[in-house]
Amino acid sequence: MSKAVSQKTFDPALMREAVTQSVVKLDPRQLWRNPVMFVTAAVAAVSTVLFVRDLVAGGDAALLGQISAWLWFTVLFANFAEALAEGRGKAQAASLRRGKTEAMARKIGADGKITLVSATALRVGDVVLVETGDPIPGDGDVIEGIASVDESAITGESAPVIRESGGDRSGVTGGTRVLSDWIKVRISVNPGESFLDRMIGLVEGAKRQKTPNEIALTVLLVGMTLIFLVTTGSLEALAIYSGMPVPVVYLIALLVTLIPTTIGGLLSAIGIAGMDRLIRHNVIAKSGRAVEAAGDVDTLLLDKTGTITHGNRMASAFVALPGVSERELAEAALLASVADETPEGKSIVALAVEKHGLAQEIDRTKAGSFIAFSAQTRMSGLDLNGREIRKGAFDAVLRYAATQASADLTVAVERIAKSGGTPLVVAIDRRILGVIHLKDIVKTGIRERFAELRRMGIRTVMVTGDNPLTAAAIAAEAGVDDFIAEATPEKKLELIRREQAEGKLVAMCGDGTNDAPALAQADVGLAMNIGTAAAREAGNMVDLDSNPTKLIEVVMIGKQLLMSRGSLTTFSLANDVAKYFAIIPALFAATYPQLGALNVMQLSSPQSAILSAVIFNALIIIALIPLALKGVRYRPLPAATLLRRNLVIYGFGGVLLPFLGIKAIDIAVAALGLA
Repeated sequence: MSKAVSQKTFDPALMREAVTQSVVKLDPRQLWRNPVMFVTAAVAAVSTVLFVRDLVAGGDAALLGQISAWLWFTVLFANFAEALAEGRGKAQAASLRRGKTEAMARKIGADGKITLVSATALRVGDVVLVETGDPIPGDGDVIEGIASVDESAITGESAPVIRESGGDRSGVTGGTRVLSDWIKVRISVNPGESFLDRMIGLVEGAKRQKTPNEIALTVLLVGMTLIFLVTTGSLEALAIYSGMPVPVVYLIALLVTLIPTTIGGLLSAIGIAGMDRLIRHNVIAKSGRAVEAAGDVDTLLLDKTGTITHGNRMASAFVALPGVSERELAEAALLASVADETPEGKSIVALAVEKHGLAQEIDRTKAGSFIAFSAQTRMSGLDLNGREIRKGAFDAVLRYAATQASADLTVAVERIAKSGGTPLVVAIDRRILGVIHLKDIVKTGIRERFAELRRMGIRTVMVTGDNPLTAAAIAAEAGVDDFIAEATPEKKLELIRREQAEGKLVAMCGDGTNDAPALAQADVGLAMNIGTAAAREAGNMVDLDSNPTKLIEVVMIGKQLLMSRGSLTTFSLANDVAKYFAIIPALFAATYPQLGALNVMQLSSPQSAILSAVIFNALIIIALIPLALKGVRYRPLPAATLLRRNLVIYGFGGVLLPFLGIKAIDIAVAALGLA
C-alpha cells in the first residue's frame, strides 16, 4: 500500500485539500476539540468585531485590523497542519478503497451444493470456493486447498503470496484475488466489518481518538490557557486602578501570545503524523494508544524463525567422513539437491557452487532421474548413470544403506545437533560420504539492531519452539538478552503477564492462532497480515508486509512520536519567554518606566512590538509544520542524554529564535509603516 500511494509531505493535491479543510475546520463544532485554538478563534472573532466597530466609528482601527487578521491566520495555520496530516491518511484510505470490490461468491451449502451469491450476503461461518481469477469475497481462513494470491491491492507488493490450510498462512483478506489453483475459505466476519473496512476507518485521521498522553497534554494546555485568560482579564482592572487603562488590542495580543498556541496548533498533527509514519511502513495501528505504547516498550518478544533467523534452515558446511574429500561430498550433495525446490535444497546447491565451483555439475543432472522427498522415505536424491545418490535424515539414510553408523559419523551428527543445527546425511550407492550441516542463519545486522535496542533500554527475548540447547546457541549468536525455549502459548502469556506485573510495557509479534492470547495481552501486539484471523483480531497493529522484524521499526516510530511531542512542547513553552520581553514593556512601560529595561530587543514602538509578537506567533506554527509531520529525528540514546539534548536544542532554541524572529519582523513592520 505504501508503494501504491507514496505521498510527499507537500504534495500539491494534498495542499489544495488541506487549504480547503483549514477553512472548513473553523466550524466551532470542529474547533472546540482543540481548546487552545478555540480560544484563539474566539479572541479573533472579538477583535474582528471591535475592528469593524472602530472602522464604522471612524477611529484608528489599523493596528486592530492587522492583529485580527494575524489571529485568524494563526487559527488557519493550525487547522492547515491538522488537515495536511489527515489528508495523507485519507490518501492511504482512498488507496485501500480501490481494493474493495462488489464480488460474487460461490457459497458451499451444507449438502455440498454451490450457490452463486453476493459477497454482501455472506455471514460468519459460511464457506466459499474461490478459484483462479476470482476475488476473495471476504475475510476468512483457508480450510482446504492451496493457492497463489495477489494481495497488491492491500500491501502494494506485486509478488503473489501462498495461502494454504492448516498453518499460520491460512488467513485471507477480502478484496484480494486468487491467481492460481483453488481454496475453500470459511468467512470470519460479517459485511462492513472486514479487515479492509476497519483499516479504511483507522487510517482516516479525522476519526482518530486521542491517546492518554495526548489527553493529558491537552488538559495541561487548557489549564494554562485558563490561567492566562484569567490573568489577562484582571490586568484591565489593575490598569484602570493605576490610572493608565490598557487598550483592548494590547490585552488581546498579550493573551494570544501567552497561551501555548504553538503546541496547541500542532498537537493533533503530531499524533496523526505518527500513525501516518506507521502506515508508510505498511503497518496499520488500530489505535493511537498502541503507537504511544510502542514508544515506551521495556520488553520485546520476537519469534526466532523469520524474525531473528531466516525462515528456513540453510546449508552452512559439508562435513566429510575420513577417506572422502569435501569436494566429493559437495558434488554428491549438489546432485541430490538440484531438483529439491525447498529453500534448504536450494541453499545446498548454492553452498556447493560457492565453496567448490561446481556450477557445471548441474548440467549432468539432466541425464538422471530425480527422486522426490517423501514423508515415508525422508530422503530425496538422483539416480544418475546407474548410481544412486541420496540425502536425508540420519536414521533414514542408515536404513537405506543397511549399515551401522560409524564412530566418525555419530560424532559429526551429534556435534551438529548439539549446536542447534540439522544434520543431513549424504550417500552414493549406499556408501555414506558425510553430513550436510543445516542451521538457522541469523539475519545479517540483527545483532547490531539488538545492541541498538539495548542502548534504548529495551530487553529483547527470543521465543522459539526449539529445545533449550538449540535456543541457547542461537540466542548467543543473535545477541538477545534472554530466550524462551519450547515455547507454548501458556509460556508466552505467563512471561508477558509477569513483565506487566512489574510495571513494564511489553511488545510482541505473531501470526498464528496460538499467538492470539499473547498478542491480546501485550501492550503492543503486532499481527502479521498473512496470519490467521484470530491473530489479526488479537493484535492492536497489523503488518501488511508480514515482516516480523518490523516490530523494531514500530518501536522506533513510537519513540519518535513521543520525542517529537516533547520537543515541540519544550519549544512552545520556551518561546513564550521572548514574547514576554516584547509584550510586557509595550503594555506597562508608560506606567512603570522601569520596565523599559526589559525591552532588550529595542523594538521600535509599543504598537510594533505588539504586532511583531502576534505575527511571529502565527508564522512559527506554519514554520514547524514540516517538523511536526516528519517527526524529530530519534537516536537510540539513554533517556537522560535525550532530555539534555532536548533542552539544549528545543529549550534554548525556543528562547533564542523568537528574539531573532520578533526583532526581524519589527524591523520589517517599521520599514513598511504598518505600526
